[in-house]
Amino acid sequence: MSQPVPFPPSLWASVTPKRPPSPALEGETKADVAIVGAGFTGLSTALALAERGRRVVVMEAAEVGWGASGRNNGQVIPTMTGAEPDGMAQRFGTVGERFAQLVSDSAANLFDLVRRLDLKCEAEQTGWFQPAHSPGRVKLSAARVEAWARRGAPVRLLDADETARLCGSRDWYGGMLNTSGGHINPLAFARGLAEAAVAAGATLHENSPVRSVERTPAGWVVATAKGRVVADQVMMAANGYCDWFEPGLAPRLARSLVPVLSWQMATAPQPEAVRAAVLPGRQALSDTHGDLRFFRWDARGRLVSGGALIVPFNGAERLKALVGRRLAGIFPQMGVPAFDFVWNGRIGMTGDRMPRFHRVADGLWAWVACNGRGVALSTALGPVFADAIEGKAEADLPVPLTPVRPYPFHAVAKLVAPAMLAWYRYKDGREPS
Repeated sequence: MSQPVPFPPSLWASVTPKRPPSPALEGETKADVAIVGAGFTGLSTALALAERGRRVVVMEAAEVGWGASGRNNGQVIPTMTGAEPDGMAQRFGTVGERFAQLVSDSAANLFDLVRRLDLKCEAEQTGWFQPAHSPGRVKLSAARVEAWARRGAPVRLLDADETARLCGSRDWYGGMLNTSGGHINPLAFARGLAEAAVAAGATLHENSPVRSVERTPAGWVVATAKGRVVADQVMMAANGYCDWFEPGLAPRLARSLVPVLSWQMATAPQPEAVRAAVLPGRQALSDTHGDLRFFRWDARGRLVSGGALIVPFNGAERLKALVGRRLAGIFPQMGVPAFDFVWNGRIGMTGDRMPRFHRVADGLWAWVACNGRGVALSTALGPVFADAIEGKAEADLPVPLTPVRPYPFHAVAKLVAPAMLAWYRYKDGREPS
C-alpha cells in the first residue's frame, strides 16, 4: 500500500486544525462529474455542483490544500497581476468584460462565501492595498482606480500621506485601495470548503493520484492506482501541479503554463507596538514592484511576507537575510525580524499574465495559471465551471475559453523563468513609459 504524501511544512500547516482524512479511491464508482484536484477551484466547483444536486467525486493526489491553495500568502486580491480590465475587454470583447467583472467581484464573493458557510479561516475583509513604489506608478494606480471603478469596484486612490498612515511607512508614493479585499488562512479555507462540499453531498478521495483520464463509450474514465470513476464530465483543477504526481496525465496542459517557485515567510510574533504602527488597519498589501513587496498580519501577530529568488539554493536562509533587511528598511520600527517559517510552492505563470480556460474536449474542462492571484479568482471559478458543466452556452460564460496551446521549448522556458526576476528588478528602477 502506497504511503500518504507528506504535507509540506508552513505556517498554515502548523496552526490549522487537521481534518479527518478522506479514504483513497478503491473500486469503481459513477458520478455526474469527476474533479481532479482538491484545491480552491476543485472544491468550489464541487460545492456548487453538489448544492445543485449533482453527483460529484473529487480526487486529490495528496491532501486537501496540499498544492498552491494551502501554501500561498492568503491575500484575497480582486485584480489580476498584469492584465488590466480594459485590456481584457479589448482582447475578448463582451466575454472579456464579463471576466473583468468576475475578477472585480471575486474578493467580495469569497468573503460572502466564508460568512454563508461560517468557515473558520481567520478571514479579515480589511481591504487590499497596492502602493506605488515610484511617482510614475502613481499614474498607473490612478488609471487602475478609474478602470476598476467603472466596474463598480470599491476602489480609491490614496495620496502619499494617506499611504504612509495606512502602511506605517514613507516608502511609497500613493496607491490603489480596494476595500473588498483582505486575507485568510488559505489552508483553513481549503479544509473548510472540503467539509462544506462533503456536507452538500460531494464525495472526496484523498491520497488518490489520478493516472489517466480517458473518454470511453461508457463515459469519461478517471483512473487511479486502485480505482476509477466513470463520469459524464470531468474538471481538471490541478493547475500548476497537473504534472507533479503523474507527468503523463495532461502533458499539453502542463506545457501551457510555466511553473515558478513562490516563497512565503512568517516572522516571529511581533510586539503590540509594532503591530499598531505597521499596517495598523491590517490590510493586505502587495505593491507595484515586479520584484514584489507583499505583507499582511496573521491572527497570531506574525507578519506574513515573502520574496523571490533566481537560484533556489539555500533559499530559506538567503531569503531570511534579504527580506529581513527589506522589512527593516521599509518599517524601521520593526527592525530586522526573526522568521519562524519559510516555505515555498509552485504557481502557474503565463507570458501575458492571463489565466487559461479550456473546454479541452466534449465534457472535459480545465484551467491553469492564476499568475499569483489565485485565492479570490480560483474560488470564484467554481460556480462558473458548474454553469459550464450544466450546459451554459460558452459565449455566455464570464471566462474566455481558448484552445490549449503548449509553450514551445517548454523545458527551456522553465529554466529561464526564474531569471526574469533580474529583468523585473531592472524595470523596478525605471518609470513606466
